[in-house]
Amino acid sequence: MHHRSLGNTGIEVSEIGFGAWAIGGDAWGPVEDAASIRAMERALDLGVNFIDTADVYGNGHSETLVAQVLRGRRDRVVLATKGGLMGHHRDPQGAPVYDRPEKVVHAFEESLRRLGTDYVDVYFDHLWWNDPRETEAFLMAFAQLKQQGRVRAVGVSTDDPEYVRAFDQDGALDVVQLDYSLLNRAAEQHLLPYCQERGIGVVVRGPLRMGMLTGKFTRDTTFPEGDVRHGWPREAWYREQLAKTEQLRPLTSADRSMGQLALQFVLNHPAVSVAIPGGKTPAQVEQNVAASTRPLLTEADRAVIEGVTQVAPT
Repeated sequence: MHHRSLGNTGIEVSEIGFGAWAIGGDAWGPVEDAASIRAMERALDLGVNFIDTADVYGNGHSETLVAQVLRGRRDRVVLATKGGLMGHHRDPQGAPVYDRPEKVVHAFEESLRRLGTDYVDVYFDHLWWNDPRETEAFLMAFAQLKQQGRVRAVGVSTDDPEYVRAFDQDGALDVVQLDYSLLNRAAEQHLLPYCQERGIGVVVRGPLRMGMLTGKFTRDTTFPEGDVRHGWPREAWYREQLAKTEQLRPLTSADRSMGQLALQFVLNHPAVSVAIPGGKTPAQVEQNVAASTRPLLTEADRAVIEGVTQVAPT
């Protein structure tokens, strides 16, 4: 497993992490807690040291599962969690829920309780709209939590460059979590260059495009009720992205699966610190971890990718 610096934080992370949304059990189809725990344990055994979760994943269930894996291993894990989406986004009067730093700190402390730890390595704002009142509340809470030593680094999970700039007041932003993949290269336009220039760590969510870039989906694939992908097969964009995925299949081999190609593409960008594909089983984790190899992409690989996927102009 190769490791990278998480921006200018001084934290070293495995370039493949573990995304713990799916194990929450409320958005990605059936999942077994025992298998989820084995998957995380397998990830740590294979050199993964970065686990990313959130208070809203399974309404806190993901954090409680992560807590079980942290026992006796806390010093081996760079732990990230997120707050800001739990509960209603606005109160009955239309005001933002997280309008004061005390509310942010309370959400953070609830995460600590579920995680069974007294500190978090990276704490993210999980709101992706730019409301100055919420931004200020999070910035004040972030400063307080860092001063107290309960958070090592702070960040925001967003794909909006303006929101990132709003949080990066006086260099206050340490990490950005953003969506980036072979099928969504928008971050190459503004976010990734900005983070690279500013020394901001980059955590990539969605590197497998929510499973599409594993190459296992077809037009006949169905998703169960309650799965966030349930309506995908009816959408024109789904068929278009399936076609692009198939055009990339010649880059796979017995030694490189489609999913591994997708992860290597993300890791090939110099601004990226860590990619966090999800994993519900040890076998899925093993496939993801195998992407951490060298070389990541050849010139020929990149030429094919550029011919199939392009960055949409903005």
